[in-house]
Amino acid sequence: MFAVACSATAQTKSAADAYPTKPIRVIVPFAPGGGTDITARLVGQKLTEKWGQNFVVDARPGAATIVGTEIASRAVPDGYTLLMITTTFAINPSLYKKLPYDPIKDFTPVTQLNYQPNVIVVSPTFPAASVKDLIALAKQKRGELTFASPGAGSAPHLSGELFQRMAGVQMVHVPYKGIPPAVTDVLGGRVTMLFTTTISAAPHVKAGKLKALAITSAKRMPSMPDVPTIGETVPGYQAEAFQAMVAPAGVPRAIVEKLAAEIGAIVKSPDIAARFEADGAVPVGSTPQQFAAFLRSETAKWAKVIREANIRLEQ
Repeated sequence: MFAVACSATAQTKSAADAYPTKPIRVIVPFAPGGGTDITARLVGQKLTEKWGQNFVVDARPGAATIVGTEIASRAVPDGYTLLMITTTFAINPSLYKKLPYDPIKDFTPVTQLNYQPNVIVVSPTFPAASVKDLIALAKQKRGELTFASPGAGSAPHLSGELFQRMAGVQMVHVPYKGIPPAVTDVLGGRVTMLFTTTISAAPHVKAGKLKALAITSAKRMPSMPDVPTIGETVPGYQAEAFQAMVAPAGVPRAIVEKLAAEIGAIVKSPDIAARFEADGAVPVGSTPQQFAAFLRSETAKWAKVIREANIRLEQ
């Protein structure tokens, strides 16, 4: 029995050493041209240069990433189909009553590529100059202040909901279909503030059209060093979006480890790290074990926020 086990282990390692021997499909559950699509192509190009096999990006948008995720969940677990995910992967299980896949049982975590905080922006004339001021104003005008997001159930929306609960304030959420119209209404004073990505807010902040009060990450961002974190005022607050890669459940562990190690090296390389920083993101490149723990933690955190805020979307 021991000899058989050793033989199987040796065969698996040999297969991993030879991997990949053909093109790899990377499913992106978003429309082409977006941030996740761009990241997949950047990493895929580096892997192609390293391994000599094409990494083909297959955009499968629809139903808040559910369409592409379901396709990936049914793929053969041989390492030749991968799935790019974002924070939505950790949020959807609590937003929808029934998913056509199980995010835990149907997938194997590979690595977290990066994280990107959201930022609270207001108009330059808004009276609050800090998170402390904002909390005081929100308590004074309970239920009167509004916060916009690029959609109900989105990572920025949940960042705002988490802020309300941890800061002990009550505001009104105003969902938009995307970031541009929300920015327009903050500029026009029709909504009080906006929780959005740093990359979408940065041009307006630099131009003086919007004022950044705080970012949602645990640490200040190199791209916005003068903007404090919410956690500096509300201890323990942290809400970051992320990009990552998973594989269908059952992919040989040696292949998963090989992918994680190589992708981790790529996202930490100077050129890719600089590209992430320009987009307001921070490279991670975690091990499969580290990423699995992170994913469990994020899923539990957002489940609690969604439950307490009574957010429910229909698929």
